[in-house]
Amino acid sequence: MNKLTLWGIIFAVLMLGLTWLSIGGSKGGLNDDIVNMLAVAGAIALVVISVFVVIKYVRQMQNDTATGKLADKNWDGIGEYKNELPAGWAFIFLGTMVWGMWYFLVGYPVNAYSQIGEYNQDTAAHNAKFEAKYANMDGTALVDMGEAVFLAECKVCHGLTADGIDGKAANLNQRLEAVVVKNVLVNGSNNKLLGFEFPMPTGTDLGLSASDIDEISAYIGNGLNGNEPAMFGVCAGCHGAQGEGLDGVGPQLNGFNNTLVTNILTYGKKGAIGTMPKFADRLNAKQIEAASAYVTSLSK
Repeated sequence: MNKLTLWGIIFAVLMLGLTWLSIGGSKGGLNDDIVNMLAVAGAIALVVISVFVVIKYVRQMQNDTATGKLADKNWDGIGEYKNELPAGWAFIFLGTMVWGMWYFLVGYPVNAYSQIGEYNQDTAAHNAKFEAKYANMDGTALVDMGEAVFLAECKVCHGLTADGIDGKAANLNQRLEAVVVKNVLVNGSNNKLLGFEFPMPTGTDLGLSASDIDEISAYIGNGLNGNEPAMFGVCAGCHGAQGEGLDGVGPQLNGFNNTLVTNILTYGKKGAIGTMPKFADRLNAKQIEAASAYVTSLSK
């Protein structure tokens, strides 16, 4: 046994030992975990093949000389031999193709076990248990839960008292501020406040002048109190004479309601300050319902 082969064996043993320590010897070991078993098998195959190929071609570089017929073309005097593809390369390529199909269809198919899938199943089971446990909460308990959700998820942007932290986020103690209304009237809107996309046109499209937009924005921002602007009837056609909202036509303007807040939490919202992300992937249905009840209670 020459030095090259001996060093190859030592390297292979060292690499396989490290693989076992990092995967096979970790907590739980292999324990019928297909992912770990495939990882170990792949590591063994890679080490053995790599050592074999390195030894073969190092020996070939040491002892062999180039033979065969040179190609007609050359590059700066450097030519290529017209040798056939080495059988070893062909077998490795075909073997890789066969292994890839086996891995995809049998070894680790798309619908097989995965840690992400297990997490999703556990999350769904926990959410179902959570929903069942709190299915019959009364109004007060729901608002209390909503406050806890708000403090955990919403206070970072909206503040402990939901005041929006000096304009960094929406002030939830009132339905709409004048600056928010004006932004919508100037730029239009297409948020899913009704649960589906229903674009609102700009004030210009509705026939409102710049002064009309300022008056309506101030009026709605003041909670629809004071002298009603002459052109507010344009808004009332979709949002109601008192800003109470019309189902399937326009959202409520004079306060929050559970459906409105639920839609905002579910789909997110773009506005004068920026974009509020959706929370449907962070909160379950009961938590969204509770947060909606809490936010609705703030403006009452």
